Amino acid sequence: MLKALFIASKQHAETTFFRHGPAMNFNRTPLGILIFNLKTCGMQQAKFTFKRKLKVFLMTGCMLVFSGIMMSSSHREAPLIANDPLADNTDLYAFRSPDNPNKIILIADYIPAELPYGGPNYNSFGENIRYEIHIDNNTATPGDDIIYRFLFKQTNQDPTTFFNIRLGKQNLFTTYTCQKSVNGGQTFTTIVSNGVVAAPNIGPRSISGPAGLNVSDYNTLITQSVSTASSGERIFCGPADDPFYVDLGGIFDLGDAPRQGGKIRDGLGHYNVHSICIEADISALQKDHKSADQATNILDGNFVIGVWASSSRLATRTLNAAAGGSPFNPLGGGTITEEGNWVQVSRIGMPLTNEAVVAIGRKDFWNALTPYQDLANIGIFGDYFYNPELALYMDLSKFANAVPAFNALRIQSNSLKQFDFRNGRMGLFGLKGSSALTGTALDDAIFGTLLLPGNGKPRSVDLWPIFHTGVPNLRPYQLAVGKAGNPLATGKPFINNFLPNGGDMLRLNMAVPPTQRNDPKFSSLGLVQAAVLGLTDPAYNTNTSIQPIPNMDGFPNGRRLEDDVTRIELQAVGGVVLAAIGLWYDDFTPGGSPVTNQLINTLQYSTGVEKNDTTFKQTFPYVQTPWRGTAVQ
Repeated sequence: MLKALFIASKQHAETTFFRHGPAMNFNRTPLGILIFNLKTCGMQQAKFTFKRKLKVFLMTGCMLVFSGIMMSSSHREAPLIANDPLADNTDLYAFRSPDNPNKIILIADYIPAELPYGGPNYNSFGENIRYEIHIDNNTATPGDDIIYRFLFKQTNQDPTTFFNIRLGKQNLFTTYTCQKSVNGGQTFTTIVSNGVVAAPNIGPRSISGPAGLNVSDYNTLITQSVSTASSGERIFCGPADDPFYVDLGGIFDLGDAPRQGGKIRDGLGHYNVHSICIEADISALQKDHKSADQATNILDGNFVIGVWASSSRLATRTLNAAAGGSPFNPLGGGTITEEGNWVQVSRIGMPLTNEAVVAIGRKDFWNALTPYQDLANIGIFGDYFYNPELALYMDLSKFANAVPAFNALRIQSNSLKQFDFRNGRMGLFGLKGSSALTGTALDDAIFGTLLLPGNGKPRSVDLWPIFHTGVPNLRPYQLAVGKAGNPLATGKPFINNFLPNGGDMLRLNMAVPPTQRNDPKFSSLGLVQAAVLGLTDPAYNTNTSIQPIPNMDGFPNGRRLEDDVTRIELQAVGGVVLAAIGLWYDDFTPGGSPVTNQLINTLQYSTGVEKNDTTFKQTFPYVQTPWRGTAVQ
């Protein structure tokens, strides 16, 4: 079944092979969003005139020309979705529960940069938006294997006041229905009806005061908002501290991270998002309904899942104006009707894909695709991974001097005195067809040509699979331990999240044990730190057997709330994954220590913001209490 995907790629360089569910309700045209007075590129400007009945059709997305480094995970990452915050995926997390290892935690965040004091109409999930979390656990079946679908509804419990909360009642009170599909979206079953979204954390008078909701504290509302689904999952929907952290000001200033002058600041500190959190049994997500203790080992490939999240809107919005009334004024008789097919307007799998990898002219198109269409569009998006823009700023022969903040990051140009991984160079392609690749993941006879597709695509062996297939526990994707200087030899296993559907997803091997957050070896550097321990710690570097190395459960094997994904991905672009498997940096001397200055510089690189602005909860839903509107300065 795995082989079929790669055979298809061998038959055609820009394969049309992709998997899509039989009932995705997906419109293949680029996404559209209703934006009043929107001026489109290469399209007629929308004209808005108020008549007895005003119809406004969603515009087909246009491609804007703009340049810049976008690295706020998925906050306002594309031109069109930036104007539709209620539908904007911001982040996605998937990790094994640290306090209940039989469970997997899935968290999808929406609505970027919510002001905690953003009243009187505080943010919440939007009506007539379909929020979904998708899971692929079996490449032998088409498209998604499990889908969680959420639809939200708002009610004003006290429309006589401008306050959001008063005397035990809440305006914009939000409830939801959650449906689940286990057959690729062909049918759905309602597993939660009338679930309650936690109220905004306005302030102590609104939450705990007798004139407000009169509860002991805000955490009481969180507890009350956790629902148990009929299929066994626990679900929380509500506002939370934005767990993503990054110096947005520095990053957007042409990659000035860490800042070379001025104060470093977490650009998302003291902002909120809206989170959908699901706690599910491993056996409910595993393709054969097996529990983790039934895995053959902690890297059992049968326990890999791919996770992505999306939002969709109905294709047409109609504003109905009564005589003399504004369609925005309900008392004037105006109403809004939304109808038509569902159109996907946002998606997220791996963090930063549509921010720091895909160029701005393609961002709207990427948001409109499902991951199962990525492989069919490899001719459009492939080179963003084979030759990423960020790599140009880590290459002294290109533009490294223009971005001094990246001075610590330098891509291998002469690894082992023969391999050049700079953009446009050969990488490992010079080994194509040689017996050295026999039996490795780069062998055409095993996985086709996706991992070594051609000359001039050097990062097809590390960056592209991390985002699109996951990494198999095969040579050369094992730590350099025991390789005796040959990166293609058998080494120490440390990852297997291989799910080769060709799509951008967050891939998690559920068999990998969780690292306890109070473990002194726990690190926000995820698998990078696991590799460091595997290479340097005598507890792990004296053999090539499979061992539970701390942080093997970290990004990019899933994503924990604590993981510093910005730093990890910049280190990956800088070649740290290549170094981990024995393709050392240029200053390595054969026979000498691989722990060279360039490797140390890469590992010590920091964007300047290394942790969230607050802690995380130790139990479900793990996301932290949203910032209080009266407490933020």
